[in-house]
Amino acid sequence: MASKLIGRSQNRKGHLVRSHAHEEDIPGTVNVQAIEGDDAYLGQALFPVPAEDPNDPLQWPRYKKITILVTICFYSFLGNAALLGPGPYLTLWSETFGTSTGDASTLISYPNLVYGFSSLVLVPLYLKIGRRPVMLGSLLAFIAGLAGCSRANDFGGLMAWRIVHCFGAGICEALPVQLVTDIFFLHERGKHIGYYTFGMCFAAMAPIPAAYMLPTKYSWRLFFYVLLAFACALFIFAFFFVEETSYDREAHRNTDLTLNRSDETKSNSLEKPDEAIVEEAPVMPNRKTYLETLRPWGRIDPEVHAFTLVWRCFTYYLIPQVLWVVTSFGTIIGLGALAFNYVFPIKITAPPYNWPASSSGVQSLGSIIGFSLALPFTSSSDRLAGYLTRKNNGIREAEMRLGVMLPAMLIGPAGLVVYGLTAEFNLHWIGYFFGSGLASFGGYFYYCFTLAYAVDSYNSNTSEMLIAINVGKQAVSFGLGFGVLDWVMEYGYATIIAGVFGGVFLANNLMLILFMLRGKQIRRFMSTSWLAKLHGRG
Repeated sequence: MASKLIGRSQNRKGHLVRSHAHEEDIPGTVNVQAIEGDDAYLGQALFPVPAEDPNDPLQWPRYKKITILVTICFYSFLGNAALLGPGPYLTLWSETFGTSTGDASTLISYPNLVYGFSSLVLVPLYLKIGRRPVMLGSLLAFIAGLAGCSRANDFGGLMAWRIVHCFGAGICEALPVQLVTDIFFLHERGKHIGYYTFGMCFAAMAPIPAAYMLPTKYSWRLFFYVLLAFACALFIFAFFFVEETSYDREAHRNTDLTLNRSDETKSNSLEKPDEAIVEEAPVMPNRKTYLETLRPWGRIDPEVHAFTLVWRCFTYYLIPQVLWVVTSFGTIIGLGALAFNYVFPIKITAPPYNWPASSSGVQSLGSIIGFSLALPFTSSSDRLAGYLTRKNNGIREAEMRLGVMLPAMLIGPAGLVVYGLTAEFNLHWIGYFFGSGLASFGGYFYYCFTLAYAVDSYNSNTSEMLIAINVGKQAVSFGLGFGVLDWVMEYGYATIIAGVFGGVFLANNLMLILFMLRGKQIRRFMSTSWLAKLHGRG
């Protein structure tokens, strides 16, 4: 009978997790039927199948996995806070540097573009030399950029240093998801991707302290000083507690297979009848020492070719599931987050509201409340998928987690309608918070579960897929957010935010129905296409 993996059983001294789960011919369809000797969760065998090696990240104790997750989540929070936090400074920067408010907004929109496009460099790099050295190096770039921003005295200098720190922190657009797939099993994936997503979304509160720093002695520079201090502390913590998670599981299995064949050859050879046969037990690798885990370099993979990864990643836009993640993130960031950050400080400090500039960042409270109310549902897709898998005789389909997104499909666009109408007709200020809260609540489900769905569907190609997702979503959000101030000034808040943005958001969300009904057929078709051969699945 399969054992039920609960609590700390995975971490018993000397116990290594074993499983016979496997992916079927269609990517995203996994057989998790547990057999004798399998470790299981709620009767379902664990997937991916770990190597019998204590150095396999899937075999690490839970406290170590959670430490790594919390570290990368906090890095994601800091990176996004540094990107979006200066929203309340746009009017001040336009006056200080002698530019229009629209030009000042490029101090957010251009770094936002770099934040995603850095994946073209950093993802192939961490595949080549390891996650740990790239993470530590990116933190150093993040620190340098924040220090430069805090001392910048002109528009060009501030823009340059903003690009530097966003390029470094851009690793947070890919590495958290990569680490989740490195160290957690399938049944945990949605929940832990959700926690990373919450860390990213919680950065929406950054404009609040940023705005309240304006009246201080150091004005907007204090914001970058504070982030710089946290970034330095994070670098030290990561150096001592984040181990390299890159692991060649296939090479370990091939070694075991070679040993087994060698044993079979020996047992089948001609021997004297009275000669004893000695079986050689597989040699269990020793766990690395703590000092060995502190090495700043990782495992160099000679089979990774950066140029091939870069051009091949763009072919993932032809995969519907990946394209849906791109449009979901792009529309939520571009239509929601950037629009809120740009519009609210301008509206709330003007008549009829006349709030002080120091309060121009508090609209983030609406987003924070929305994300916080959605947080308890973070594990809902894993629970639903587990329930449907049991009903399906242990066969798990990637689409099984999507049902929990149905209410959010309409709630998010409704939030943009409320926000746009409030701005157009100068309604009570509570409308800004209610609208952004609804959009954020609905957006959280799409942030978490479209990404988890894509990773489930194409697990073996996660890294290349993440490059495509990050570049694409930042390009989409940049295109949608770049001219938002000019658009609303020309056509009105109701037309642009409630009408155009709300309509685009709804159209994207309705794709949920297509994937729930036809997702497996799409995966089956893609698995036999020329793309599957190009991606190594043919």
